[in-house]
Amino acid sequence: MSSSQSLRESLHISNKLEREEIAAFIRTPLLTGDNVEAKREEIATYFNKTWQRYNKLFEILIDDRAYYQKSISLRHPLIFYFGHTATFFVNKLIIGGLLEHRVNSQFESMFAIGVDEMSWDDLDEAHYDWPTVEEVKTYRGQVCEAINRLIKITPLSLPIDWESPWWTVMMGIEHEHIHLETSSVLIRQQNIDWVRPHKDWAPCDVAGEAPVNDFVDIPTGEVLVGKNDDEAYYGWDNEYGSHKGLVKGFKAGRYLVSNQEFFEFVQAGGYEDESFWAEEGLEWLQYTKSTHPSFWVSAEQGWQLRLMAEVVPMPWDWPADVNYHESKAFCNWLAKKSGEQVRLPTEDEWYRLYDFSGVKELEQGRLANANLHLDHAASSCPVNRHAHGDLYDIVGNVWQWTETAIYPLDKFKVHPLYDDFTMPTFDGRHNLFKGGSWISCGNESRRSARYAFRKHFFQHAGFRYVIAEELEEQVSSNYETDKMSSEYAEFHFGERYLDVDNFPVALAELGIGAMGDQAKGRALDIGCAVGRSSFELAKQFDHVTAIDFSARLINIGVQLQQQGVIRYSIVDEGELALYKERHLIDFTDEVSAKKVEFMQGDACNLKPIYQGYDLVLAANLIDRLYQPSLFLTTIQERMNSGGILMITSPYTWLEEHTNKDEWVGGRKVNGENVCTLDGLKEMLAPHFDLVQGPIAVPFVIRETSRKFQHTLAEATMWRYRG
Repeated sequence: MSSSQSLRESLHISNKLEREEIAAFIRTPLLTGDNVEAKREEIATYFNKTWQRYNKLFEILIDDRAYYQKSISLRHPLIFYFGHTATFFVNKLIIGGLLEHRVNSQFESMFAIGVDEMSWDDLDEAHYDWPTVEEVKTYRGQVCEAINRLIKITPLSLPIDWESPWWTVMMGIEHEHIHLETSSVLIRQQNIDWVRPHKDWAPCDVAGEAPVNDFVDIPTGEVLVGKNDDEAYYGWDNEYGSHKGLVKGFKAGRYLVSNQEFFEFVQAGGYEDESFWAEEGLEWLQYTKSTHPSFWVSAEQGWQLRLMAEVVPMPWDWPADVNYHESKAFCNWLAKKSGEQVRLPTEDEWYRLYDFSGVKELEQGRLANANLHLDHAASSCPVNRHAHGDLYDIVGNVWQWTETAIYPLDKFKVHPLYDDFTMPTFDGRHNLFKGGSWISCGNESRRSARYAFRKHFFQHAGFRYVIAEELEEQVSSNYETDKMSSEYAEFHFGERYLDVDNFPVALAELGIGAMGDQAKGRALDIGCAVGRSSFELAKQFDHVTAIDFSARLINIGVQLQQQGVIRYSIVDEGELALYKERHLIDFTDEVSAKKVEFMQGDACNLKPIYQGYDLVLAANLIDRLYQPSLFLTTIQERMNSGGILMITSPYTWLEEHTNKDEWVGGRKVNGENVCTLDGLKEMLAPHFDLVQGPIAVPFVIRETSRKFQHTLAEATMWRYRG
């Protein structure tokens, strides 16, 4: 027996004796209860055990160079992550009003940002004058003392919810768990000569031949994703809200893909055959020149596997640690080989596996029936060790990549203390992985957890494949950030400000009122912007044509109509933003919404197809047209006899939009003042009678949380004599 094998076995034995005690306290606590002091003590224990575990992780590093030399070029060195979680606590506690003074302002700037991995082809050459390891240890000790003082003295009432100052404490603890895992990956990627085995981080000592994978039939079933605001456990913002899905029956691999099964792909030339790789995956492959999984080591004595602190003979029955690109390429290879529709599961399909297999949440004080929460080993283990019904490793061992790019659930909202936790990942480029790994603790281990990473990202992650129907195209979850578009979205679908009624709704009601008992067949909303008035008109009219010159604005209305939701950010103050989500069902019904037809068009040059309207609404349009007379003298050609033309405008004539000689009013003609209403009367008189107005209609446009434009538009209603 080699000395390294002997050390591993002795560490495993001593570590095994401590497992049950560890499992008794480390679960994320309930946030409800009736004993405040007991809950205070429970949270204190949870904090301190988590903090100590994070400190112990860095004891694996035996050479200071391991702290300062980057493990990979795309991320900061480990010294940053050693200090980051303490800094996160301080910064959030100050924002949350629990901590009055900083512990070390220099550190709390240096260790604050730059956590997330950048693009794989965007190397960071930045250099920082990092502090010494001992200085960071001292700093962590100071922060730990400060948090323990806060836990002792901060008033506590139950339950703990988003509004509670204690939510900030829970946020910091769960954030520490996230970096316990991500730092362990960076340690695994560090120079092997700068790390050492550690008794608290002993890997699994069981390995052998992998089982032959086969399929389990999963019947059709419904899944429910998300949780309510009163959930009894801590959660990140992306977990709140709701999603219901019907998952059609499919076949799922009984086991996670093992190293042995993945080796078939490697032997078959999978890394050389470009046909198996999607476009982004191929770019990554060509850039990295990978020929096998990242943690595999090719040695004279055969294939080996890099763990956190050692390299061991290849455990062929452990799950393969790979990124999304490699997982997807394997599925494409297997699909070609088998002739089946093989792919990764979606998030909904993973939830279906979870529910079908009967997996339960982890309990306080009981070891997990899964390689999860560090209950069994500080590494993966055989894929056939933990059975969950007819399947294995539904949770634990390694995270499982899915085909689903992370998206906000219905009624998603951003937590104000950590507004950039999830928002940057709603870009279609971060895929969810599910189930947790051997080191996933606290919130990470729960069914509701929704973590997502870039597809080239390496974590303790692998995959399970399924045979299922071809995927539907995913809906984009991006938040609209264009200032003008976001302001219009809030203007049409947002909050009521300064006690002023919603302007587009008020206009639609005025227009419908002016129609009286007339037939309401077709309406034209010209200058519709993002379409709120169009949706309101569709409640009464058989058809509404919504036209705007800006395709960007129209697209927001189209998205709301087709997808039922829009998401956008609006300025809070300075560079800070608030994130909003609006649902179609909150404004209208599906039947009415389908009556709206959005089109891009020029009000001064409308196509001949736009005919036969009983109502034309031109809201705040005429003073933005390059030649308003073209619209005003021809619009009757689009209308039915007796139809109503409704014009509203604040008459803010500007030469940047309209040459002065084209202004309808607001200027001197032959030395005399001409107001816009006079100009309208002159231009419309040949075909229209003024039947109502002018009426002052106020509106408010929000610029920031404390700055608003309050404006009066003038509305007039004109009947086409036909």
